[in-house]
Amino acid sequence: MAYQVITKCPVCDHKVEVVKIHCPHCDTSCEGRFILDKFSYLTQDEKYFIEIFLKCRGNIKDVEKELGISYPTVRNKLDEIITNLGYDARSTKRASINKDEILSKIEKGELSVDEAIKRLKE
Repeated sequence: MAYQVITKCPVCDHKVEVVKIHCPHCDTSCEGRFILDKFSYLTQDEKYFIEIFLKCRGNIKDVEKELGISYPTVRNKLDEIITNLGYDARSTKRASINKDEILSKIEKGELSVDEAIKRLKE
């Protein structure tokens, strides 16, 4: 029976290293320090979410329907996964909020289209 590779130490909860790999077909084994990719350290639930997100081609409405969760929950899960992959989810949020703010100011007549374009390019 094959098991999933564990990625966290059951004693101290830190990331583990893979030090031995084995081919069951030819019975070859290799020892060393092997690197796991970022996605290996995600939980099964996070990997499933990414699978659904990709299946839905990034359409959040479709992800909502498929998983039966709300828009804010989808966004929160995305932010959590982005953070767990080592990126700053807040910087993408700030950019999104900034765009919404600029569009709102255009609607209210507080900002010209030319000025909005200039700000969006920044």
